[in-house]
Amino acid sequence: MKFTGLLFFALGTTSAFVQPSHPVVGKYSGLSTNLFMGDVTPKTIKQLRDATGAGMMDCKKALLESDGDQEAAANELRKKGLAKADKKASRIAAEGKIVASSGPGKGVMIEVNCETDFVAKDGSFLAFCDKVAGAAVGMSDDSVETLMAEEVDGESLETTRQAMVAKIGENIQVRRMASRGTADSTVGAYIHMNRIGVLVEIEGGDEALCTDIAMHVAAMNPPFATADEVPAEVLEKEKKILTEQALESGKPAEIVEKMVEGRIRKYLEEICLVSQNYVRDSGITVGKLLEDNGAKMIGFTRIAVGEGIEKKEDDFAAEVAKMAAGSA
Repeated sequence: MKFTGLLFFALGTTSAFVQPSHPVVGKYSGLSTNLFMGDVTPKTIKQLRDATGAGMMDCKKALLESDGDQEAAANELRKKGLAKADKKASRIAAEGKIVASSGPGKGVMIEVNCETDFVAKDGSFLAFCDKVAGAAVGMSDDSVETLMAEEVDGESLETTRQAMVAKIGENIQVRRMASRGTADSTVGAYIHMNRIGVLVEIEGGDEALCTDIAMHVAAMNPPFATADEVPAEVLEKEKKILTEQALESGKPAEIVEKMVEGRIRKYLEEICLVSQNYVRDSGITVGKLLEDNGAKMIGFTRIAVGEGIEKKEDDFAAEVAKMAAGSA
């Protein structure tokens, strides 16, 4: 009898634990399912996260839905990433970074955009920028579309970008790239605070000289490198304005002509890089700096993060009024 009672007690205890309505099992029912599935474990979830960059919960859900199949789960996450990337593509991305790289006889800059300054400092975003720059230096043209089709670490940069959008939750775009250089020229780059990038190309000289001049361009933002670059219509427009101003003085036409010629020379000195006073030594011009180093200016390219993008301005007054109306 004692043995039977003990057996009954043991069976009763076991029975209690297998009842679905038991409070302990109900509380941990999700955990019990995961423990007994076998294929979905913290280790497999981490493996999928490392492979795709998706969030832990997204990886867990994808593995559960695919019965632990890593490849199927990764494909599902990829589809979701594509959908997220497409959905966010229309959002304004005016923050980001200018990144540069160089190769034999060539320098290249790329603007990579995101939505917020916070993400612009994120390690994953910065690593993606470096990956893009590394691929760009081997390009034969400045096509962003061609660049994004380049494969790095076994997948295209576009696929990597889409995964970044899904992971970070912001619109990320490789907006533009620019390159300079030939086998016979020297190119140097300067990036200021990740937001302004300059490539300077010269004949003769060295890369350090290019970088020094690029710093000047970043600071002073001259419209043109030399007078030869200034479009005829720009000069004609300025000449017309200066002529009208000079005629108001009542001076003879021949005097007015000389006045305009002098002012045009002054105007060109102001807008052309080579005739500007060098920012690190105002006693010489950039042209004189080049001459002293046996070099000649070919040209420069300057880009800044977000230039030309119309940023959304928050109307805080309207937002406060809306909140006040809602609480009334």
